[in-house]
Amino acid sequence: MTDQYTFQDPTTQYPQPEFAEQQQSEPGLARDMDPKPDHGEETYRGTGRLTGRKAVVTGADSGIGRAVAIAFAREGADVVLSYLPEEEPDAREVVALVEAAGRKAVAYPGDLKDESYCEQLIATAVAELGGLDILVNNAGKQQAVEDIADLTTQQFDDTFKTNVYATFWLSKAAVPHMKPGSTIINSSSVQAYTPSPMLLDYATTKASINTFSKAMAQQVAKKGIRVNVVAPGPVWTPLQVVGGQPADAVPEFGAQAELGRPGQPAELAPAYVFLASQESSYVLGATLSVTGGSPTP
Repeated sequence: MTDQYTFQDPTTQYPQPEFAEQQQSEPGLARDMDPKPDHGEETYRGTGRLTGRKAVVTGADSGIGRAVAIAFAREGADVVLSYLPEEEPDAREVVALVEAAGRKAVAYPGDLKDESYCEQLIATAVAELGGLDILVNNAGKQQAVEDIADLTTQQFDDTFKTNVYATFWLSKAAVPHMKPGSTIINSSSVQAYTPSPMLLDYATTKASINTFSKAMAQQVAKKGIRVNVVAPGPVWTPLQVVGGQPADAVPEFGAQAELGRPGQPAELAPAYVFLASQESSYVLGATLSVTGGSPTP
């Protein structure tokens, strides 16, 4: 069996386009994708890098959040999983995987657009885990709209609430509970640097997350808390098949990357593990790009 330490050719390590044309209704389930994404279920091997840590991961049911939750558990962390109630089938699988790693999993579904839910998510983590020292703001909303005339205020607002406001609310609630050595990791995107015209609202939120994180990192550095960002390139997650890409664009999704394919969630998890671990003790205010070769500043 291969794992993230196995020497491989990255161009052929995972499926390449062309994929089957597919669409799901929001928020989508990883189990219904073809091919099913690799979140590290069979491929991530932990080495104890986060032993005893206490984490909250948003969007933990599928995609990058699921991969991060699995990796964190296998590295020794207990994890509170945030996701939408409609994503319960995927989330149950993650709970089982975290528990199989010998760690505590706390499922706490809800809508990140609700400030009170964000506050309760952090309070639940502190109560259930006995503290909090890792916050991963990963959940995102992405809906492709070709023309600004068709981009509704409701969608613009929902995208900002999910991607930016929730990052603010959760960070604000978490910091008072965080001891020196704690970390906040926010998910940006290559879209912050090379925005697609059809992702006007999404790309704008991702640039906002970069700036928010750099300012926040400076603000809390003297508390011994580090804030960093991971900026993924095209990654094979349900976000893409629920309207994040037009249906006719899905078959060639990721083909533009230098590796000729989209990334898999399991390939993103090590970046989050690094930024959560003590190995990155002198890294703060940084954006770690994991884009398959697409250059970023």
